[in-house]
Amino acid sequence: MTIDGPGRTTVRVPKYYQVKREILRMIADLAPGTAVPTERELAVRFGTSRTTVRQAIAELVVDGRLARTQGSGTFVAQPKLMVVRPLTSFSQDLQSEGWRPGSVVLDISEVPASVEAAERLQVEPGTMVHRVERLRTSADEPIAHEIALLPGPLPHLAERLAEHSSLYRTLHEAYGISLATAEDTVETVLADPVTADLLRVDTGLPLLLIHRTGWDHDGRTVEWSTGRFRGDRFRFISRQRLS
Repeated sequence: MTIDGPGRTTVRVPKYYQVKREILRMIADLAPGTAVPTERELAVRFGTSRTTVRQAIAELVVDGRLARTQGSGTFVAQPKLMVVRPLTSFSQDLQSEGWRPGSVVLDISEVPASVEAAERLQVEPGTMVHRVERLRTSADEPIAHEIALLPGPLPHLAERLAEHSSLYRTLHEAYGISLATAEDTVETVLADPVTADLLRVDTGLPLLLIHRTGWDHDGRTVEWSTGRFRGDRFRFISRQRLS
């Protein structure tokens, strides 16, 4: 198939992309969770190969329009979760959109700060800092893997976090530390086997990699975190007020 017009260069549209558009039209009015036909059925329906259908479905999964469950099939995906930045917690982000946030603590420990972590946290390399590793969920579905590094004495951090659930609430209510300013950097990475296993996705799925540095009212660094968010389930919006 080609697309052209007056004064325009002819563009050849790949077959898989045509199939992708047909599938999008097919699922446009279907509810999330609705099963879609098998690759074989779609290949027959669109008069193409299963390889072409598979490529179209793979892109729709990355786009967050379809979801694949191993052994069960392919389904219309839930809408992407919207996270509004710059200064909100994960729990606040999801609650504001009507989702049920959750968190599974994988590890809380004290580790020596690497050179990069020390620079971010404004401490000397090798200084012991708190490391909090969590799996973030929405309605019990894993959607992000997050590691936060926190400087300073935070006695009984595991117990306090269990009491307050939210890390920011824990810092504020248990230790009198409030986040006043934050800077996020966003880039894309592909899911490695370990992260893919944690998030129950295929290795190589595009992820949003978010680095956050947070400061208190006096300009002291109180957090440096790294979060890997499923690209098929998240979209980020940053709102700024211009003077």
